[in-house]
Amino acid sequence: MANLKEIRNRIASVGSTMQITSAMKMVSAAKLKKAQDAITAMRPYSSKLTELLQQLSATLEGDSGSIYATEREVEKVLLVPITSNRGLCGGFNANIIKASLRSVNEMYPGKQVDFFTIGKKGNDIISKSNTVIENHNEIFDDLTFDNVAVLADKLMSLYAEGTYDKIVIIYNHFKNAATQVVMHEQFLPIVQAEKEEVEEAAPLDYIFEPSKKEIVETLIPKSLKTQLYKAVRDSFASEHGARMTAMHKATDNATELRNQLKLTYNKARQAAITGEILEIVGGAEALNG
Repeated sequence: MANLKEIRNRIASVGSTMQITSAMKMVSAAKLKKAQDAITAMRPYSSKLTELLQQLSATLEGDSGSIYATEREVEKVLLVPITSNRGLCGGFNANIIKASLRSVNEMYPGKQVDFFTIGKKGNDIISKSNTVIENHNEIFDDLTFDNVAVLADKLMSLYAEGTYDKIVIIYNHFKNAATQVVMHEQFLPIVQAEKEEVEEAAPLDYIFEPSKKEIVETLIPKSLKTQLYKAVRDSFASEHGARMTAMHKATDNATELRNQLKLTYNKARQAAITGEILEIVGGAEALNG
């Protein structure tokens, strides 16, 4: 059995760890509230904008005229995994990295697959065995629509120039603080609604000015920027939810370990006291004898 000093040192060490994980949990909980409010407020706008764009595109006669809606034979694929810059958030980053690497062989076998990473943790692992054309860690330093729009412009240019035939975003969708769902969301080409679906839906009672086609062409870049911003925001909220949950579990585990160490310490201390008493009694009996 370890001596009393070693057990006291371990108790102090576990106590310090527990204080750190508890503080990190509270910090993540505070950040999560703000991030959750932001993504919750944004989802209805993003969904409605995407729905409107898909319905308008499907009702246009002939070619919509947008390069972003033109499908090509897929030979070159660009994956955009969104991870975090920091760890200590459970399987948040590992799930995205595994899904991204698995997609290369399972979803796009025989295709050229490159990566456009957002977040340091994903880039550190993926870049070891795959081609990463760009990495953007700085986006989380100032997460605004304008900063994300710059990345969306780069992705749109890569597709418009024919560098890639398909671009897919892989990110964690925020469901609640304890649950994040890995999403594969096609960014380009734009997924258009089927004409049958549009006909079954309620008719669009809108007046178009200047014209439906020009409105669609204007909405497409805005919709794509909003889509990417929503994905990054979703991932950001998921990160804090995952970290809060991970630190909560770590705090519980540290508390349990500390209690076990205290029990071990008390047993060792009692054994030491009992041993000293026996030595004293034995010595006294020896003197009397």
